[in-house]
Amino acid sequence: MIKFHVRKYQDLSLDEGHDIFALRSEIFVLEQNCVYQDIDGKDKNAIHIIGKSENEIVAYARIFVRGESNSDFTSIGRVLVKKKSRGKSLGHQLMAFCIKFLETNNPMCSIKISAQTHLEKFYYKHGFRKQGESYLEDDIPHIEMLKEVS
Repeated sequence: MIKFHVRKYQDLSLDEGHDIFALRSEIFVLEQNCVYQDIDGKDKNAIHIIGKSENEIVAYARIFVRGESNSDFTSIGRVLVKKKSRGKSLGHQLMAFCIKFLETNNPMCSIKISAQTHLEKFYYKHGFRKQGESYLEDDIPHIEMLKEVS
């Protein structure tokens, strides 16, 4: 069973910070064969959503409330599920948790994401709709998606 934890940057333990950055590197740099600067200076202003199973991080996302990353929207990014934990709907549980957190803490504010295009249907199931044309971000096709205020 997965349990979600909400942490501001300064509240992350050293082990959590290490494990988050190692997992992001494992997935976004090594697994996706994409050399890019993951540690981008935004983590200090993010809220980190950590999904743990038996004290191991198996799912993660970082979110930004309105005003931190964009003045008009909240956002969710760096969404991941550890490879060995995929196929158990943890990604859907993670997104539902993030959306609920943002809707509770930033009511009446739409959520914007930059999604890898192959995950468009996944995010569509959570109420996100494609905005504009696809574009390359770090040589990976992405699409901007928006979940309007409900």
